[in-house]
Amino acid sequence: MQKILGIDLGTTNSVVSVIEGSQPVVIRNIDGLRTTPSVVAYTKKGDLLVGQIAKRQAVINPENTFYSVKRFIGTNPKELSATAKEVPYPLIEEENSFKIKCLNLDKVFTPEEISAQVLRKLAGDASRFLGQPVSQAVVTVPAYFNDTQRQATKDAGKIAGLEVSRIINEPTAASLAYGLDKKTNERVLVFDLGGGTFDVSVLEVGDGIFEVLSTAGDTRLGGDDFDRIIVDYLLDDFEKKEGIALRKDSQALQRLTEVAEKAKIELSTLDETKINIPFITGTPTGPKHIASVLTRVEFEKLSAQIIDNCRKPVEQALSDARLTKDKLDQVVLVGGSTRIPAIQALVKSITDKAPNQTVNPDEVVAVGAAVQGGVLSGEVTDILLLDVTPLSLGVETLGGIMAKVITRNTTVPTKKSEYFSTSQDNQPSVQINILQGERELASDNKSLGEFKLEGIPLAPRSVPKIEVTFDIDVNGILTVRAKDNATGAEQSVTVEGSSKLSEDDIERMISEAEQFAAQDKERRESIEVSNEMENLIGKVKVKFEEDPTNEGLKILLKDLKSDINIEDFEKRKAALEQAQQKFAFFNTPPTEESN
Repeated sequence: MQKILGIDLGTTNSVVSVIEGSQPVVIRNIDGLRTTPSVVAYTKKGDLLVGQIAKRQAVINPENTFYSVKRFIGTNPKELSATAKEVPYPLIEEENSFKIKCLNLDKVFTPEEISAQVLRKLAGDASRFLGQPVSQAVVTVPAYFNDTQRQATKDAGKIAGLEVSRIINEPTAASLAYGLDKKTNERVLVFDLGGGTFDVSVLEVGDGIFEVLSTAGDTRLGGDDFDRIIVDYLLDDFEKKEGIALRKDSQALQRLTEVAEKAKIELSTLDETKINIPFITGTPTGPKHIASVLTRVEFEKLSAQIIDNCRKPVEQALSDARLTKDKLDQVVLVGGSTRIPAIQALVKSITDKAPNQTVNPDEVVAVGAAVQGGVLSGEVTDILLLDVTPLSLGVETLGGIMAKVITRNTTVPTKKSEYFSTSQDNQPSVQINILQGERELASDNKSLGEFKLEGIPLAPRSVPKIEVTFDIDVNGILTVRAKDNATGAEQSVTVEGSSKLSEDDIERMISEAEQFAAQDKERRESIEVSNEMENLIGKVKVKFEEDPTNEGLKILLKDLKSDINIEDFEKRKAALEQAQQKFAFFNTPPTEESN
């Protein structure tokens, strides 16, 4: 049976899961971790690095290490604030989309291509786990992703060599994981605060039916914002103390971002955290360091506005579902940032319910996606998923007004038609401007695309009857048709999204991705051995510093210093491993990352 993967393509971390023996299983990556950083990098030699190995070298290679790319996929630059565009790598703003410049390759990538490398790695790890190639996946997106962002995500899958069998909303996927064994009906609010996006969905779960009642959220709010708050705090504090501005120092910013994420995670369990960054910069008087203590109380004060911004979508989702908080049965938290105590306190204050923490917030979305994959492959039965469209869809009419054809929170798939007419006498054609959003004026909403219906018989205005049909499929992808009733003339368009990747572009990117994958496969072993060698040398040095009189350590360190190459290292690996065990240089097991 062809397996269908469940993939949570996250802003910060990604997870892949699959159905094994009728149960969802989270697949560990090659590093032994259940989550994979959504990070892609290219070295000076042109080597492609994806995941943990890419994240580890970000500090020394910030301009060629790409993270938080989900923020830019299918996104118009006009839709993002200046703060959201602050990344250490070169970001190119085109009219309707972003591009990413890789200096080491002297090449420009689309966000879809970078995301495809993460998807390709996840699929490769899954193939290794299953012992068979996999080519299909259910990929999750934030509930508030618009049509262009969904289409761009599908394009990323295609570039990665995956057939995206279904796009489903992240909170909906979480409910599938949570409610897999639920037999009684429950109304569940899913609060999903990820690395870069925030969604709230209200669902009715029970007897194998998962019906989304409403969804709300903010695609520009997430865990990255908490990291940025800490970075700004450290930058301001350093500038105040030392009179040195570091905001244009990409390497310093990368180090600060990593430390900020670590501090945020620690403050979820500790009352305070120590922040130490040696040699953050240098001056004629000598090196400068950052040494600070951040308390949870201070962190919550700094983050007060971000935390409060999470309130409105919860209230909006409850209102749209026509539910009061006392009618909720469960509140499920999704996303690493929900480990922040202030976020948990906020959810409890709004809903009057202690959040259900029986599901792993980092993994639950991928698990739910795997359940949906199991439904599509036939491995999971008796489950029906009824999702909704998060934003209203319509067309621009006379005077620049948006006429809604499908209102938000309509169950998908769906199909609906409305009749329109001409605005002038003897008008031979009409321009259909497809809109998405909740505002009254067309200019305040997002235009998804335009097309023209021609061949309308000449007649006084308002006489011709033009039927406009909106058809949303199970992936939330939109097709719009316009038909003149008098002549039967018809025109239709499937909205391709603002990224506007042509089939030729996609095929070229697939070919290039495969080329890099082949190179990556050839070089991976060399890179891993090199890292192992450096890791061992580092451990020997640490032990020798602790015990400089140890003759065995001295000999081993001298042996390792003698310009050992990778081939020699492989030959002598067994002997070195024995020495490693003898001097207790044990590899520590990988630890899971949170938030």
